[in-house]
Amino acid sequence: QVQPVESGGGFVQAGGSLRLACEHSEMIFRRNDMGWYRQAPGKERELVATISAGGRRNYADSVKGRFTIAKTSNGYTVFLQMNSLKPEDTGIYYCTVKGVWGQGTQVTVSS
Repeated sequence: QVQPVESGGGFVQAGGSLRLACEHSEMIFRRNDMGWYRQAPGKERELVATISAGGRRNYADSVKGRFTIAKTSNGYTVFLQMNSLKPEDTGIYYCTVKGVWGQGTQVTVSS
C-alpha cells in the first residue's frame, strides 16, 4: 500500500495561516474520498475535514469558516488551507485515503 505524504506544517503565531498538502503518487484523490485528521497532545485523534471523490466537502464545527479543503483536478494533491489559527489547532495533522494513513505533519500555534 502506498502511503500519502503530508507537508506544510510548522510554527505560526495565533491569527496566522498555514497551507498543508497531502500527496499521493497514484493520483487516487480523483476517485476516492479522503480526510484530514489531527491529534493534540493527550487527546484522541479527531476529524478536521473531508473531501469526497465527487468534491463534496465537510468540516468539523471547530474549523468551519477558517479552514478550506480542496484538491487538484489530477487527483495528486489535497490541500488544507488553515486561516485564523488558534492555539487549540496545535497538533499533528494526518491525511488518510483508502484506509491508509500518512505519517503526519506537525502544526504548532503559539499564543
